[in-house]
Amino acid sequence: MTPHPTLVALTARIRQRSATTRSAYLQQLQADASRERGVDRMGCANVAHALAAMPEPDKARATPRYPDAATQPSSKFKVVAHKAPNIGIVTAYNDMLSAHAPYAHYPELIKTEARQHGATAQVAGGVPAMCDGVTQGTAGMELSLFSRDVIAQATAIALSHDVFDAALLLGVCDKIVPGLLIGALHFGHLPMVFVPAGPMTSGLPNNAKAKVREQAAQGLVGRTELLQAESQAYHAEGTCTFYGTANSNQMLLEAMGLHVPGTAFVNPGNALRAELTREAVRTVLQCADPAAFKPIGHIVDERAIVNAMAALLATGGSTNHLIHWVAVARAAGILIDWDDFATLSDVVPLLARVYPNGSADVNQFQAAGGPGYVIRELLDAGLMHADVLTVRSSIREFTRIPGAALSGAANTVSVASTSSTPSSTEPSQKLAWSDPGRSKDDSVLRTAGKPFSPTGGLKLLQGNLGRSVIKTSAVPDDCHIIEAPARVFNSQEELLAAFKNHEVNHDVVCVVRWQGPQANGMPELHKLTPPLAVLQGKGFKVALVTDGRMSGASGKVPAAIHVSPEALAGGPLARVQDGDVIRLDAIAGTLQALVPQAEWEARPLATMPPAQRAANGLGIGRNLFAAQRRNALSAEEGACTWL
Repeated sequence: MTPHPTLVALTARIRQRSATTRSAYLQQLQADASRERGVDRMGCANVAHALAAMPEPDKARATPRYPDAATQPSSKFKVVAHKAPNIGIVTAYNDMLSAHAPYAHYPELIKTEARQHGATAQVAGGVPAMCDGVTQGTAGMELSLFSRDVIAQATAIALSHDVFDAALLLGVCDKIVPGLLIGALHFGHLPMVFVPAGPMTSGLPNNAKAKVREQAAQGLVGRTELLQAESQAYHAEGTCTFYGTANSNQMLLEAMGLHVPGTAFVNPGNALRAELTREAVRTVLQCADPAAFKPIGHIVDERAIVNAMAALLATGGSTNHLIHWVAVARAAGILIDWDDFATLSDVVPLLARVYPNGSADVNQFQAAGGPGYVIRELLDAGLMHADVLTVRSSIREFTRIPGAALSGAANTVSVASTSSTPSSTEPSQKLAWSDPGRSKDDSVLRTAGKPFSPTGGLKLLQGNLGRSVIKTSAVPDDCHIIEAPARVFNSQEELLAAFKNHEVNHDVVCVVRWQGPQANGMPELHKLTPPLAVLQGKGFKVALVTDGRMSGASGKVPAAIHVSPEALAGGPLARVQDGDVIRLDAIAGTLQALVPQAEWEARPLATMPPAQRAANGLGIGRNLFAAQRRNALSAEEGACTWL
């Protein structure tokens, strides 16, 4: 299929804009790749330290004199004498977060598979993995966005031992995948493959969960009922089942060709899941083969970034990625902005309806055809680049779904295991991939020829309030234009208090400011969703305007988020006063305070309340992030703290 003219023009624009920074990145990559292997270059003490903890069979290859590798002297390290590839494992494992708990058993499985191919593997390091679902509405949420750059730094520290020929990156959720990818791209001379853990099985439907939350906001149900509903929704190992930032991460990695094809949404505790993890080992070793060497810094180019953007728009994915993927691109020397997303959104159709922009969860999305279906439709429509590098042979491999091949049969199946912890010694099953065919559910997935919407699920808003984005895919059509008086809040707590006191039972645009990266770390304000949805349900015209983030779960209430410049940096939200009429128009792409221009420009900028400024960044570890707040770039620049 001939690429769409907009796709071609946009990619050329990004390439031209990024010429200097991308060239510098590739030069550094070449310099890093041209060195001798670490174990050949380093001093003997360095190498001995790096390999001291390896099991004896991994240290040295068996010889006729010492048929049992465990008994032979280890002066001839296998990775030195035999040039055996050494794979670094960077893991986001912890056992309090459902999405990352399955990783407990991955390292041994990976090491066992590596041995089968004459290679070794070591856990190079761990990265922090915090959960926005746990920290929503708490002080901890103010560390959330900056944790991405901490994860990137932790990834760099893990790989800084510089004795690895390739790496496997184990992470799933919101800031973890972007952080791992940013860190990985700073070691772009190495082949790398991402290894997901999969979503939990379906529990209480997301719509039912949202209804109970709205009832709780109104005081119609108590804490007992709310906790019961939440526990039925979040009930087992695996990623949350709504299509928020975590699951959007997995869609984007598939679109960039950084996974084993079709591995994103296979549940934990599945025999297929374990075999896909083994396949990740085989894949990264193929990428490390000098005859077909594919470092991650070459795979992630302008075309790969545009493919990720297209996949995000076609699935109505998380608004957080208008921050995160800007930062990811910067790590590879590529410069993108929100105009690029807007340009692509005009031609990329919405192909998926997954909660919060539909009622299905990601398991239903996977059953309907999953990422492979979406990538196939976009490629066939000329809305993704087909001529990209991937960790496999081509991006076309990512249009197929995996299964375990039945002996003597041409079809494929996914074989479930009764164990939630796949054994590293269980026999491997031959993998096979098949075309997803037609959508198994037209209410979840549609063709590019008959989409849910002819345009993508995200929209750029511009006007005298700054630049902002809105997730339109989840917003009812009759709510795409909201014009109402403003009520200004200095924090989400102020808005929640006003709701409880029945002060906002009218048409209202709620302006919540001092929530940007420099003010308080740009927390998600997802706790505002239930009360605002209640007001909307009463028939009021309601919208949110903020320099904070909303969430990957941005829902049916129109929300102009990431407003830039932020209020603390002198942005126009600091000019808004109670009663100003604000017009949010997601059709025209405008965000305006309907105040005479002369009056608007003459208004002094409000300042953050002294008590709030004094409290920001104090306690619960926030003091440690003062430098990040001072140095953070704007949301549109990726909120980066490392540039």
